[in-house]
Amino acid sequence: MASSAIPGGMFTLADGMDVTRMGYGAMQLAGPGVFGPPAEHDAAVAVLRAAVDLGITHIDTSDFYGPHVTNRIIFEALHPYPDDLRIVTKVGARRDAEGGWPHARSPEELRQAVHDNLDHLGLEALDVVNLRMGGVAGPEAGSIAEQFEALAELQQQGLIRHLGVSTMSGEQISEAQSIAPVVCVQNFYNVAHRDDDLLIDSLAAQGIAYVPYFPLGGFSPLQSDMLDRIAARREAVPMVVALAWLLQRSPNILLIPGTSSVAHLIQNVSGAELELSGEDLAELDGIAG
Repeated sequence: MASSAIPGGMFTLADGMDVTRMGYGAMQLAGPGVFGPPAEHDAAVAVLRAAVDLGITHIDTSDFYGPHVTNRIIFEALHPYPDDLRIVTKVGARRDAEGGWPHARSPEELRQAVHDNLDHLGLEALDVVNLRMGGVAGPEAGSIAEQFEALAELQQQGLIRHLGVSTMSGEQISEAQSIAPVVCVQNFYNVAHRDDDLLIDSLAAQGIAYVPYFPLGGFSPLQSDMLDRIAARREAVPMVVALAWLLQRSPNILLIPGTSSVAHLIQNVSGAELELSGEDLAELDGIAG
């Protein structure tokens, strides 16, 4: 399948850097809890190769997945990389021996994380590096200047092409933009959790990508039941409906659903061609709590 056939078409992150709006998130290629190696290494390799074969040109990863697991699998599966493939990574956390996610936000930790990503991906420069500052569920108050300035210095050195941010508030994003251009924002958002509605519209007006994570995360039982009913009416699975809603929500939304299954990957890509009706969209808008 050519990339132009991927549901949602293309989005321009920056000059000369177009990506498919339907991307692939590599987090699930690591072991349980995103810790350690995958149970089926060959299957992980197969999923990545299938993603590229399907025409996906946007892969999201981090060297703290595993840690150091998903990037090494990406290198094994796809290096030398296709010319149009864009790999987006993130820094700002690490893994401890118990599988926890402690912060790793000092300038020295961020510099080391960038070099680890470069080494394990086999790259001389990273396409996009997202600075993760908040927790899983949302932003944490405070300045991000010291951390973003450290990444901007690495960008000036040619180790990073473009910068993004993750789990940040609108105020923090503006602070980052006062230091260096921001090409994408990665926050928690889905049809049931829509705190970033105004932010998405503002970013769209600026031509900045918004990349939601957890497209089915944090739903209440009642919200899940409503999504299930709409999916059943459309003869689709709930995940496909949730992804289709995101694609139709705004043209700057890029998707990075993760899976360790080729069959599930194909379902995500082909199923996201689903065109939701006005009635569907109205009902889905009612899910937000």
